[in-house]
Amino acid sequence: MSQIGPELQPGDTPPAFSLSDAEGRSVSSADLAGRQTIVYFYPAAFTPGCTTEACDFRDNLGSLEGAGYDVIGISGDDQETLARFAEEDALDFTLLSDPDHAVAQAWGAWGEKVVGGETRIGALRSTFVLDADGRVRSAEYRVDAAGHVGRLRDQLGV
Repeated sequence: MSQIGPELQPGDTPPAFSLSDAEGRSVSSADLAGRQTIVYFYPAAFTPGCTTEACDFRDNLGSLEGAGYDVIGISGDDQETLARFAEEDALDFTLLSDPDHAVAQAWGAWGEKVVGGETRIGALRSTFVLDADGRVRSAEYRVDAAGHVGRLRDQLGV
């Protein structure tokens, strides 16, 4: 399986971005400076795996924030869909819209995947932990939504 864009490695500085959140506010990678941040890419709001993962981040947000981590989710969904997703599932962390998938591609989170036995091109469920200097501390591609946040918390010692 191939992906568009190189895989980010620990120590890399990921490509800069500026995307809109669910309320239409612009959020850029520069806004993350000085904070440890978990950036995760997911295929689509309201799908079973993405809802499981988002709610898992929501349910663990207190401990992640308590350990100094912000959480940002990025998908190709439009702002209206993100706003409904956040409201219906009480998601109280930032969701960003990447409608042309340019950021996902630049971060290596876009490529071939198998869905229902068919190979397709799309978002690769991927998670990045950035240090306060904006460098990649860890990068995981093609993660399994179920149990992912628990594994991430173990890795981070949270």
